[in-house]
Amino acid sequence: MEYKDTLNLPTTDFPMKANLNQREPEVLATWEKNGLYAAIEEQGKGKPLYVLHDGPPYANGHIHIGHALNKILKDIILKGKRMEGFNAPYVPGWDCHGLPIELQVEKNLGSKKHEISKLEMRRECRKYAEKFIAIQRDEFKRLGVLGDWDNPYLTMNYEYEGQTAAELAKFAHNGSLYRGKKPVHWCSSCVTALAEAEVEYADHTSPSIYVKFALQDDIATAVPALAGKRVSVVIWTTTPWTIPANLAIALHPEFTYAALEVNGEVLIVAEGLKDAFLAANKLEGRVLATFPAQVLERKRCKHPFYDRDSIVLLGEHVTLEAGTGCVHTAPGHGQEDYELALKEGLEIYNPVDNHGKYLSNLEFFGGQFVFSANPLVIEKLQEVGALVGAGQVSHSYPHCWRCKKPIIFRATEQWFISMEANGLRKQSLASIEEVQWIPKWGKERIYGMIENRPDWCISRQRTWGVPITAFSCTACGEYLADGALMDHVAAIFKEQSADAWFEWDAEKLLPADTKCPQCGASTFSKEMDILDVWFDSGVSHAAVLEPNPKLASPADMYLEGSDQHRGWFHSSLLESVGTRGRAPYKNVLTHGFVVDGQGRKMSKSVGNVVAPEEVIKKYGGEILRLWVAAQDYRDDIRISQEILTRLSEAYRRIRNTCRYILGNISDFDPAKDSVPFDKMPELDRWALHQLELLKEKVLKSYGEYEFHVLYHAVNGFCTVEMSAFYLDILKDRVYTSRKDSVERKSAQTVMYLILDSLVRLTAPVLSFTSDEVWGYMPGEREASVHLAQFPALNPEWKDDRLVERWERIMKVRAEVSKALEQARVAKTIGHSLDAKVTINAAALEAVQLHEFNENNSLRDVFIVSAVDLTTPIVPGSGYRSEAVDGLTILVTAAPGEKCERCWCYSEELGSESDHPTICPKCTAAVK
Repeated sequence: MEYKDTLNLPTTDFPMKANLNQREPEVLATWEKNGLYAAIEEQGKGKPLYVLHDGPPYANGHIHIGHALNKILKDIILKGKRMEGFNAPYVPGWDCHGLPIELQVEKNLGSKKHEISKLEMRRECRKYAEKFIAIQRDEFKRLGVLGDWDNPYLTMNYEYEGQTAAELAKFAHNGSLYRGKKPVHWCSSCVTALAEAEVEYADHTSPSIYVKFALQDDIATAVPALAGKRVSVVIWTTTPWTIPANLAIALHPEFTYAALEVNGEVLIVAEGLKDAFLAANKLEGRVLATFPAQVLERKRCKHPFYDRDSIVLLGEHVTLEAGTGCVHTAPGHGQEDYELALKEGLEIYNPVDNHGKYLSNLEFFGGQFVFSANPLVIEKLQEVGALVGAGQVSHSYPHCWRCKKPIIFRATEQWFISMEANGLRKQSLASIEEVQWIPKWGKERIYGMIENRPDWCISRQRTWGVPITAFSCTACGEYLADGALMDHVAAIFKEQSADAWFEWDAEKLLPADTKCPQCGASTFSKEMDILDVWFDSGVSHAAVLEPNPKLASPADMYLEGSDQHRGWFHSSLLESVGTRGRAPYKNVLTHGFVVDGQGRKMSKSVGNVVAPEEVIKKYGGEILRLWVAAQDYRDDIRISQEILTRLSEAYRRIRNTCRYILGNISDFDPAKDSVPFDKMPELDRWALHQLELLKEKVLKSYGEYEFHVLYHAVNGFCTVEMSAFYLDILKDRVYTSRKDSVERKSAQTVMYLILDSLVRLTAPVLSFTSDEVWGYMPGEREASVHLAQFPALNPEWKDDRLVERWERIMKVRAEVSKALEQARVAKTIGHSLDAKVTINAAALEAVQLHEFNENNSLRDVFIVSAVDLTTPIVPGSGYRSEAVDGLTILVTAAPGEKCERCWCYSEELGSESDHPTICPKCTAAVK
């Protein structure tokens, strides 16, 4: 008789190999065909609502690895919330307006860009955005992200554009919106103002110059030592191109200043910087006098090469960090310079045009690009004898986020939202305190930004965006930024799109009989600046969350990269606080940036960019999802081939655990065959204790958004507690016990419970695999694991005393494994079942081992054919444990013959004539 058919060998159709890059599209097609997301929405009705609001990625190009990280993190959280019992909808969105798209369309158009109207340009931009929305939608879905992909929100939708204009009107209504001339970050290449969030800082080498401004007013009365001397105030700057715009010199009111006699003339610098100044310029000088800054207040200096004065003013912004303590002040080219000029009534002078060139009527430098003019200005200063010294300095300098070129500060007429009107700054800081920031340092980061930021410059000199819906009177130039008029235009946008602004004339856009409040005229021009795209995305709480009955505001969570403290988190906060008096979110979770395996920033030039498409092609989307969960996202996240290979191995262990269990429960019906907990053998109860610990740890990790804890817990459980111990020991019982025996059914019950919990716990992360396994599991269940709940906790399964006893046995087992390996190397045995193990142990271990050895259970635990606890081991022979005191193990060949069915050796083989080749245990099983 052949016995392989009588063994309970595992059988399952669940594929051994994952072939994720082939199988995942099949799973996605099934989800699509069965309307999985619609079923999730239907199932969520009546449950508590949880809203994670999607920060819109930019619709420009294929997704990168940072997009994958962000979208998978959101998907893990939302799937976890649904399995916790929440209704957690996901409405994805896209940011569609703005400079990057407009520049790309201009590039694609080539010379034709000069031949088309603004309206035609906007239509081309819309087409371009639509193209990449479709591409990115498919790429996000390929990651296994479930959501309402058929109804996303787009910032270029008519309704959204109208709501954006309506939100701007709210600031006009409350008096926060104003137009003013002040310095803003300006990109001469992109020809537009930039928001704080659109400025990047990079290393840059600038000229460093010290310049004399000859003092015209006599201060000898206050400082007699200077009587009859030629006196100059010395400034230091790294922007020589701004010298033509100089109108003043700022000194700190609390600093002491020194008059240095150098080469027959007097140079005035801050006393605290005199030594550094002399050393930097390789000069020698002596101090003639020191005096307070007030001595020079409002005294006149002469501009080095123009026939005008430069007045000395006092300003708190002056420091002793570098330079001379006498700060060159050009009100049109610096925020602090501007504020001082406003206070002192100086002109906000800016001789630079939109393209970064000096105005043509500027003497000496007209028409020159400002950065190109740096050496010309230095040359002119040298020519007139005003240059004290020159060099170079490397420092962090602002660059444009899009073209990566250095930018300038430039005073222009722009539209602003005041940070002080209606207490916007104060209210925003108070709102930050009410939000939960994850990690906690996010709070300090955004608090500092709001605390110190200037008024919000919301205007851009481009075409592709929502226009600033203001008008100007053609008769007197008065601006109409009236909230009621803006509401009227916003309603038009909701019906016609913001293109109406470029298609209709002012008369058609305005209500009939609109008059200028200043002069009574009735003809108007439209403002042609558009809104900052950060205002666009910042109103999403109003344009998406409030009108959608499936959502709610404020959102439970905003989740983006750490750069969004100065971007979307920032603009959303200001917009919501400014119009509703509260933050648009309750929780803000921040993740780091993706870097390569060595911690370097991703760069095409370095060649270390990892594209999601490449990872999916080689490993599958599931490995990307596991990578997201395995990382501590609060720091920068590393990715490399080595990391992905390691994660693939971890995935394989998890998958193989599932596959092994599936094979062993293929004939198990949980409704009929389950064994009660109190009827289970100790080993099975030990396994359920370990499962309970896993559930507690994993459910806590979901609650605290610490998914790396989840990854390590699951990986360790499958590798250590299951594969290396429980399932390894279980093989003999499951394969060779009678099919309907309590022992086998108990093992199947536990394996079923383990798999059911494991699949549910990992479903938010391993979304494809979990759903695939779910479909092969026995028993009645939901159509998809993504419609199921997390496993319930069963505290009654925990038994600390039992586990403590088993931990002692596991220590002995580990030592037995070492002894078996030595015997294998010595050719004493081949397989562990070829062995008999004799054990001598100290008193406590001996008692424990005798208790466990009833019914040959130690033989099963050690996976050997025989265990002897009574025969003394000859001193000096056997394996002496270093880990367990008093433990000695001797491995010998097992006596008897090998059972054809279970492969264990027995001295009672063939005790029944009907079954001459199998042991008594197997004979009982096959009768």
